[in-house]
Amino acid sequence: MTDILIVEDNQELAGLLRDFLRAENYTVSVAQTGDQALSMYERYGAKLIVLDLMLPGADGFAVCKKIREESNTPILIVSAKTDKESKLNGLNLGADDYIEKPYDIDIMLAKIDGIFKRRYAVDEIADGDIRINQVSRTVYKNGIRLEMTAKEFDLLSLLMENKGRVLSKEYLFRRIWGSDSFSEQQTLTVHIKWLRQKLEDDPKEPKRILTVWGVGYKFESKLSNTD
Repeated sequence: MTDILIVEDNQELAGLLRDFLRAENYTVSVAQTGDQALSMYERYGAKLIVLDLMLPGADGFAVCKKIREESNTPILIVSAKTDKESKLNGLNLGADDYIEKPYDIDIMLAKIDGIFKRRYAVDEIADGDIRINQVSRTVYKNGIRLEMTAKEFDLLSLLMENKGRVLSKEYLFRRIWGSDSFSEQQTLTVHIKWLRQKLEDDPKEPKRILTVWGVGYKFESKLSNTD
């Protein structure tokens, strides 16, 4: 998953913002049309969307509405449309903030940093005997550190962030691997197996990472286990 998806048809402006954000250690993707933005978001996801309104094809309002119907991903509208009606429309559709063009890059970076700090400030996720630190990217079970590959850590984090919720195989693969692999089900199945070997008391009878047949997987909270 990319950190920030910039949706902007002005290539020069998009490139400048992309370069500034990458200098701040964000991973950044750029879409030049609304339709391209929706396709990229559906396939790869994003932690924040910086959205222009005047776009070829589906405009920014349509993109905002569509994304908000499916997720609570932060949306920052950046537009030359300064009228009150446009601002209210964007905010009522679910945008988190509205910035007028031209903008000061320092203010833009401060707003983006603020969104990330408020939304993604959780450094640690714990459940029962399992604890993961998202800053140091480490995993512990019963206080003992477990060795994890990058993909194993990302997959476990995503599952634990959605405790009790069934996540489809397609969603998990898209969020963790994107287009980097051609063997979707096999790759995901192997990584689930490796996680179970490291986390489960009995990997053959898992009680934490459960298979929901025909759908995908879910992380079962230790608190919901009665045995």
